[in-house]
Amino acid sequence: MTDRPFVSPHTQYYTLTEPFCLESGVVMLDVQIAYRTWGQLNAKRDNTILICHALTGGADVDEWWTPLFGSGQAFDPETDFILCSNVLGSCYGTTAPTSLDPNNGKPYGADFPSITIRDMVQLQAALLKALSVDRIKLVIGGSMGGMQALEWALLYPHWVEAIALIAVSGKHSAWCIGISEAQRQAIYADPHWQGGRYTPERKPNAGLAAARMMAMIAYRSWASFEAKFSRQQQAHTYDRPYEMVHYLHYQGQKLVERFDANTYITLTHAMDTHDVARDRGEYTAVLGQVHQGG
Repeated sequence: MTDRPFVSPHTQYYTLTEPFCLESGVVMLDVQIAYRTWGQLNAKRDNTILICHALTGGADVDEWWTPLFGSGQAFDPETDFILCSNVLGSCYGTTAPTSLDPNNGKPYGADFPSITIRDMVQLQAALLKALSVDRIKLVIGGSMGGMQALEWALLYPHWVEAIALIAVSGKHSAWCIGISEAQRQAIYADPHWQGGRYTPERKPNAGLAAARMMAMIAYRSWASFEAKFSRQQQAHTYDRPYEMVHYLHYQGQKLVERFDANTYITLTHAMDTHDVARDRGEYTAVLGQVHQGG
C-alpha cells in the first residue's frame, strides 16, 4: 500500500500475480497498481470510461475534474463505470521509485527501471482485465494522459470504442524534450540530489521546485500570463516583488510537498519516448490507424 497522506482513502490496490515485462526487457515483480472507481460495471461489461492522468496527477480524478462528475455529466456514475489508475512510475500508490524493490526490500530510488508510455498502458490493461472489463467506452486524458489514450487506441484497437485527447500530439517534440531536460538538470543541480540517492530528510526540493516553475511557464501562453498577471506587484516584498514570481514559487512549493524527484525524472523521461510511430512505421500512416471516434 502507501502511507502518503495525499492518497485518497478510497484508493484500491491490485498486485500483479505474474512478472511484468517492460519494453526495455526488464522484468518487474509484485507490481502494484493504485486505482479508483466510480459507478458499477454493467452486465455487458462495456460501460467503462478510463481516465488517464497527467505528469504530476493521480487517481483522484474527482478532485481535479470535479465539474465533469455527476448525473448527466461527462462522467456519470449512474450509467458508467469510471476508472482512473495511478500510472506505473508515479508516487501515488502504484509501483514507482518510492516503492520497495522486492529483490532487496529497499526503495528503488534512482535504480527504478526506465519506462515508456506503452509500459503504462500495458499495466493499465492488466488491471482492466483483472476487473473483467470487456469493452472500454472511452479513454480520455490530457498531456501525458493523452499520450496514454493514443497508445490505448493503437495497442488495443478492438477494445477501445472512443478516445478523447487534450493538449497532446502524436509524438513528443524536440521543444518538449528540451524543456523536460532543462527541468531534469535543475533537479540534478540541487546538491541534495546525490545521483538520485537522497534521503527523506534531505530531498532535492529546490531543484524540484525550479523544475515545476519551468513547467508552469510552458503550460500557459504569453497572452495568458499577461492577462492574469501583467506586471502586477505585491506590496512589501523584496525577493518576490511581482505576482508572477510569487505564483511560480507557490506552484513550486506545492509540488515539493506532494511529489518525488526521482518520480519526476522517471515520468519526464517516459514522456520523451512518446512517438506513436516508434517501431510501427511512417508517422502519418500510423496516425491514420487511429479510427476511434471522440
